[in-house]
Amino acid sequence: MKNTPKTSKTRWHRLLGTLLRTLLSPVGILVQFDFKVMTEPPEADILLLRREGQKWTAEQLSRLPDGIRDSTARQILIEFKYTESINEVAFRQTLGYDTFYKRANELSDVEVQTVLMSAKTPCSETLTKFGYEQTVHDGVYRSQNPLLKTIPLISLNELSNEPHNAFVKCFASRKKEKQKAFQLLKEARSLMTHQLEWFLSGLWKYWFSKKLGEDEMAVELTPDEVFEMGKMWGSTYLSTLKVEDVLPYFKLQDILAQFQLDEIEKYVNHEKMKPKSD
Repeated sequence: MKNTPKTSKTRWHRLLGTLLRTLLSPVGILVQFDFKVMTEPPEADILLLRREGQKWTAEQLSRLPDGIRDSTARQILIEFKYTESINEVAFRQTLGYDTFYKRANELSDVEVQTVLMSAKTPCSETLTKFGYEQTVHDGVYRSQNPLLKTIPLISLNELSNEPHNAFVKCFASRKKEKQKAFQLLKEARSLMTHQLEWFLSGLWKYWFSKKLGEDEMAVELTPDEVFEMGKMWGSTYLSTLKVEDVLPYFKLQDILAQFQLDEIEKYVNHEKMKPKSD
């Protein structure tokens, strides 16, 4: 009797899509998931990035990974594999989505770039079989196969440790690569909103908590649950910090804006009245 492969209850493309939507919407990139590729078929586990302008802005490029940021297409279709390995089935699915989406929306190869993104590292035999070779960017492969030459393959474990790769690299399968990505994100505070910080904190708590991380396949995780975990974790962490640990993250004028003018004057006068120490 054949064993049925264990499938994940979590819709991982929704989590990646929520992260990208939270990250990219403020800079004019529309992010969609759970949309129909054709007019009649069921929804597909893919993501769509749609740029509003004619080309990527510097702000957008700072948030997009290698393999996507170098594309001139206005729409990026992403087939994301988190628990599944890259194999012939994955390539067939991606080709199908690419073909049917373009046909249903009357779009050309120039207008839409389809990408296959993998959390797991593709094996060398698979890469050779389908004609994929690494490009100048670590973790980005392109194929010489006529059917696949327009579809780059992005291996999250192998992406370089650059800030613009860190957001998607959080979804790499290797714990060490996840840790590198989160470490890089600590240096990207200028890009962070409260929503983005909550979501990333929730992902961190989920992936690096032994209790929850023991069996990812058995847990159904939704974007809302990730946000809530992030908020709870953030509140708990903040309650342990001293004032001097928090103040460096805020501008002086933003701190003072939290007080009434008479409160500030009262405090200043009180300090002036204190006896000077010798």
